[in-house]
Amino acid sequence: MEKRKVSIGTCARAFSSPCIHERACVRCSLLQPDPVQRGRLEEIRDNLIARIAEAEREGRLGEVEGLSVSLAGAEDKLAQVTGRAASALVALPMPIPRREP
Repeated sequence: MEKRKVSIGTCARAFSSPCIHERACVRCSLLQPDPVQRGRLEEIRDNLIARIAEAEREGRLGEVEGLSVSLAGAEDKLAQVTGRAASALVALPMPIPRREP
């Protein structure tokens, strides 16, 4: 099975299936974020926060709702990246050779 590489990670959607998010990958639960793209995800999150503040000032409540969904997705992807980075190193005990009697 071939994986789809997207700008911030890998898409786990079944090959030749339609994308319901229309390339709004940050909202998608099938996106597996690449830890290398952490900075890009932070930029996306910060941009969404600024866009939500602007939409609220302008009274565009429908836009606020949609952007809030994307913001939740971006924060989830950042949490996934942080969790992977924290769990990348595993402490293993030193093996102890068995003594033959």
